Amino acid sequence: MKLYTFDAAPNPQRLSMFMQLKGIEIETVQIDMSKAEQLSDKYRSVNPAGTLPALVLDDGSVLTEVIGMCVYLEDLYPENPLLGITAQEKAEVFSWDHKLFGMIMSAVAEVLRNTGAAFKNRALPGPLDVPQIEALAARGRLRLEHSWPQLNAEIEGKKWLVGDRITLADLDLTICAQFSRWVKCHPPEECANLHAHTARVIEALAL
Repeated sequence: MKLYTFDAAPNPQRLSMFMQLKGIEIETVQIDMSKAEQLSDKYRSVNPAGTLPALVLDDGSVLTEVIGMCVYLEDLYPENPLLGITAQEKAEVFSWDHKLFGMIMSAVAEVLRNTGAAFKNRALPGPLDVPQIEALAARGRLRLEHSWPQLNAEIEGKKWLVGDRITLADLDLTICAQFSRWVKCHPPEECANLHAHTARVIEALAL
């Protein structure tokens, strides 16, 4: 296998944290998004969508979505499961991931991609050039301001989001909190449950 990634970006970080906790090492090639290397013909010959990360399997197949990569690697390396153990836990992990993408990740992306100069005409990832819409940035901030207190209340009394062990859902919530700092709309100080949760995940990654 070969992994194409860019360590500084949030989606690659999700996979990196997953692999770290499972002790997985894969040959890795860094694609510098700050230099738009993901849009080069060379990289697009690997992943035509121009998104990162991308995992090339031994048979030449390419996985381009983090959740798919995690499912694949979880099956290959079942030790220290991070996608849940029981049917209910697995359902809850995927439900959390879907919720976090809808509530947080997409909202941060709305702000970042519709304001940042580096994303001019690149308001959406992928091969299509899409113009920025300033109003979407304001909408993204509104969504984040509403979502943080809601999530903070929802995880009250929880050490981990699902069951009694860390899962991909916990990693993704941490990435959400860190990614939101890019647009200066991160969890406010009063969201103590969220800050405590992030600290636990970081401690777990320190191993």
